[in-house]
Amino acid sequence: MVLVSGGTKLRSDTVDMVAARRRVLGSGAFGTVTAALVAAVGAGSARVVSARGAGTAAGIVVDLGAGTGAYTAAVLDALPTHLGIALELSTPALRVAARAHARLAAVGADLARPLPLADGAVGPSGVVVAVFAPLPTVHELRRTTAPGTRLVVVTPTPSHLAGLRERLRLLDVPAGKPDRLEARLAPDWRPDDRSQASTQVRLTRDRAADVVAMGPNAWHTDDPLRAALADLPDELTDTVAVTLSTFTRV
Repeated sequence: MVLVSGGTKLRSDTVDMVAARRRVLGSGAFGTVTAALVAAVGAGSARVVSARGAGTAAGIVVDLGAGTGAYTAAVLDALPTHLGIALELSTPALRVAARAHARLAAVGADLARPLPLADGAVGPSGVVVAVFAPLPTVHELRRTTAPGTRLVVVTPTPSHLAGLRERLRLLDVPAGKPDRLEARLAPDWRPDDRSQASTQVRLTRDRAADVVAMGPNAWHTDDPLRAALADLPDELTDTVAVTLSTFTRV
C-alpha cells in the first residue's frame, strides 16, 4: 500500500537513483549493514518478548527514510509478529517499498515536517529504525512513540567507502556523528548500545557508479566526476563501515 501526503520543496530520490540503489543492495554489497541492523533490532525484540511473554501483541516497525524498503523488509522477516511502515519522501522509492514486504505499508512523508503517525503510535514493543537517513525533530520522535520504544540509527563511519570517496572527491563523512546523535536525543532517549560493523567489498566500475548515483553525491555529478568514474579500474576493493546506535525511549 502506498499513501502519499502533501508536496515538498526538498529534493527526493529520482527514478534513476532508486534503480541504482536497488542494484547496489541487490548485489549484496551492503549485506553487512542489513545483518547488523537485524541483529540490533532482534536482540531488543527478544528482551521485549521475554519480559512480556510469547503472546505479546504485534508491534510496529517504522523505517524513517526507508528508501526502497529493503532494510525494512529484512527487519520484518526477523520480527514475524510486527507490521511495518516505510516513511519516505521519494515517490519512485515508495512504489518499490510498497512491494518490498507483505506486512509493509509505504507512506509518503517529509521528515522535516510532522510525521503522519498518531501520538504514541509506536508502542513499547515497537521499533523505529533510520539507516543512512536524517531524523525528524526530537519533538516528533517523542510524540509518535511511547516509553519503551526502541530506536536503532545506522550512520556511516569516516572509513565508509573512503577509497571511493578519495578517488572521486565525493562528499566527506564527518567524524563524531554518534556522539552528536546521542547528545541530540537526550534526555528522551536512553543510549543502550553502540557498535560498529564493517567489511571489505569488491565493486565493479558499474557498481561503484551506482553507489555514487544512489546517494546525495548524485546531485553533484559533473563532468570531472563522470571522467573520474570512467577512469576507475574494472574492479576495486573498498570498506563498508557503519555505526549502529541503539536507544530506548524513557
